[in-house]
Amino acid sequence: MSVINSISLWLIPAIIGFILLYGTFKRIPTYETFVEGGKEGIKISFSIIPFLVGMLVSISIFRASGAMEFFINLIRPVLEFVGFPAEVAPLALIRPISGTAALGMTTDLIATYGPDSFIGRLASTMQGSTDTTLYILTVYFGAVGIKKMGDALKVGLLADLVGIVASIIVVTLLFG
Repeated sequence: MSVINSISLWLIPAIIGFILLYGTFKRIPTYETFVEGGKEGIKISFSIIPFLVGMLVSISIFRASGAMEFFINLIRPVLEFVGFPAEVAPLALIRPISGTAALGMTTDLIATYGPDSFIGRLASTMQGSTDTTLYILTVYFGAVGIKKMGDALKVGLLADLVGIVASIIVVTLLFG
């Protein structure tokens, strides 16, 4: 364990040092390039803010209005028929939209049902096996001005669905 800790402590400084030495060797103005990258990062951060605020407000309205609970209760019979716990369905719906909201839901599920329960394990596995597709498309694609994102949306949501189904299968096989 000590070797792994030493490697992890020195790996990032070693990579940064290598980049700086390589840039200097290639006669690239490394400090100026670093400063330019920092300026671009700040510009991108400011351009992301409106998209981020829009996503957060939308999620808050969806949850606070009771629309999510209504939708879950509407599809509860189907979920029970296929063996999907209705308690985890809000997480499956929110995970492609917001990582922070999904993490909050996962934390609530684990606090309510316990980390070693089927629901706790399923929520944890689902949290780690899917991504925030709509957040990525809205914030990052919007920040760089990509307008046509239909195919990326389809592939991202398909990947989320596969992650959710795989989570259910794996947790059921290992812990069910």
